[in-house]
Amino acid sequence: MPKRKICVVVTARPSYSRIKTALTAIQNRSDLELQLVIAGSALLDRYGNAVDFIEKDGFPIAAKVFMVLEGENPTTMAKTTGLGVMELTNVFFNLKPDAVITIADRFETIATSIAAAYQNIPLVHIQGGEVTGSIDEKVRHSNTKLADLHLVASEDARERVIKLGEDPEMVINTGCPSIDLAKYINENPKLDFDPIQKYGGVGEELIWKDGYIVVMQHPVTTEYKESKKHVLETLKAIRELDYPTFWFWPNVDAGSDGTSNAIRTFRELEKPQNIHFFKNMDPLDFLKLLKNSKALVGNSSAGLRECAYLGVPVVNIGNRQYRRGRAENVIDVGYNEQQILEATKKAISREHFAASEIYGDGNSGEKIAEILATVELKYSKTITY
Repeated sequence: MPKRKICVVVTARPSYSRIKTALTAIQNRSDLELQLVIAGSALLDRYGNAVDFIEKDGFPIAAKVFMVLEGENPTTMAKTTGLGVMELTNVFFNLKPDAVITIADRFETIATSIAAAYQNIPLVHIQGGEVTGSIDEKVRHSNTKLADLHLVASEDARERVIKLGEDPEMVINTGCPSIDLAKYINENPKLDFDPIQKYGGVGEELIWKDGYIVVMQHPVTTEYKESKKHVLETLKAIRELDYPTFWFWPNVDAGSDGTSNAIRTFRELEKPQNIHFFKNMDPLDFLKLLKNSKALVGNSSAGLRECAYLGVPVVNIGNRQYRRGRAENVIDVGYNEQQILEATKKAISREHFAASEIYGDGNSGEKIAEILATVELKYSKTITY
């Protein structure tokens, strides 16, 4: 019996942690063959060069697709996606996979879905059915309608995908593979490395061992012209807080130039003494950093997913995670320095919460691999008479 060839496309830094345990489970099965494609900002140094961590983890890479245009605005987002369609079409034509996996909702993931669906290759969508209110939600639901098998991360998401008209038998709640990593960290929580010594970065040499927070704030694509103003409110609040802070650079979305420019300008002119900046971090190290932090501040989905399981208090800023399911660890605030400051003080004073399984129980990777090996993988958008 020939192995099923499963092609997984990773296009950005956060996508790797969303799929890592599934990659391992696929690779470990004798009836599946992993075809890993790395594309987009996952290949670029300025966004953390996630491909280095992927190769270090021992995953063989079948193809690399360079497709990101400079500019970080809606026009370059559209053109990057167009380049992705062209390049990934060739990759799939050459690899001839039995199924292609597209992950979540980043703007360029629609390129994976189009390139597979238009070539009649069965498409598997990971983490469909969630809602946020930005362009990500439109992309996510578009991926869903192009996909043939839906491996969602929550019951709420499963119900929504079914309401979109998909076959209930092909909509399966596996939980999110990133929770598998969070489960491991809950069981092995010790922060056994010095973040600054191991990852370098830019900023102050912090005295952080008595307590610190983590900040991850990305631009909102539907509000990209306001990204500089938005992150400045957070920068001012965190400086005023005067608490050790590890801050991660934004993803490659429309508006990320504004966010990055604001950070650089603030860093040079204001010289905050309590902030150290990183580009990227190994997924397990990042979760250890989160687990041992007092709080996560910003608008990353990690605050609603991994931090829910890790029990870490979260200050969620603005509209990027609008309507996404959340546990009791989250405080929602607007783009306002004083609101952010007061909410962060409150979060720091809180004890960690009990683990929430809203996005899975920590066994998603194995579930996904088992489904890929046993479910009939077929291109389902065919009408029969």
